Amino acid sequence: MLDQLAAAVGRHRNGLWSGTTAVPRLTVVALDEVVNPLDMRYEPMVCFIAEGSKRTVTGEHSRSARRGEMFLNSLDLPVTAVFEEVPYRSVVLHLDGPALADLLLELDGEAPAAPAAGQVSAAMTPELVDAVTRWVRLLDTPDDIGPLAARVEAEILYRLLGSTLGPTLRQFAATGSALTRVRAAADWIAAHFAEPITVGQVAAVAHMSPATLHRHFKAATGMSPLRFQKHLRLQEARRLLVAGDTTAAHTADAVGYASATQFTREYRRAYGLPPVRDAARLRGRLTDSRSS
Repeated sequence: MLDQLAAAVGRHRNGLWSGTTAVPRLTVVALDEVVNPLDMRYEPMVCFIAEGSKRTVTGEHSRSARRGEMFLNSLDLPVTAVFEEVPYRSVVLHLDGPALADLLLELDGEAPAAPAAGQVSAAMTPELVDAVTRWVRLLDTPDDIGPLAARVEAEILYRLLGSTLGPTLRQFAATGSALTRVRAAADWIAAHFAEPITVGQVAAVAHMSPATLHRHFKAATGMSPLRFQKHLRLQEARRLLVAGDTTAAHTADAVGYASATQFTREYRRAYGLPPVRDAARLRGRLTDSRSS
């Protein structure tokens, strides 16, 4: 069954390693060669791996998932993705909070009292593999997407709720859960990452005490709220440096650093090279990959 899912992903790759599709909330990912670790922003999603393996690093957390496993990311996170085995084929379901909440109401489900879990992985059941494969195969028959896509997606969510990912999915959809509050805090930091912020401000957004916020936030993300902000700043700085003709000093100011020296020091600690040299290296890799 996994081979059939991998084949369906391969049929509908769009020339890039990752791409959205005509089916709402469905992305397919296909890599045939090992690539360098990628800085990415993960949104809430479930990744179903049909072939290969991937490791995701966020703060102090490192989690691997391989063929036959699924990986739930429950909030917006800056991560480093390492593709460890290729060929790599996966299907991504971008989570729709209202759709999940409606299904829980239908099932009369309640969110368990549990710590906020940012990322969880588990083995896929045969029933899940079958449902995900049928979801991707809708791309073979575009006329079926409108009538069937939402129904197959609901089946996938139903089966996920019955899996070991279920408790975290319930927390994701539940108003007022620890995970929902951490997600609100993370979203607020992402919207204000270039500004000076305090833990007290973030705690107020999450309706938690600073100590409670720190405990739940670190459990979910692998880092403290202020380290989360720094990670976002450095990722954005790297993107700006690779994309445009700018200086380290201008970039430092754009992402909220008061000191260019501190920016350069923290950037080098994170990426191994000073900002301008690292950006030149990445641009060279991009040029080589496009010409090969």
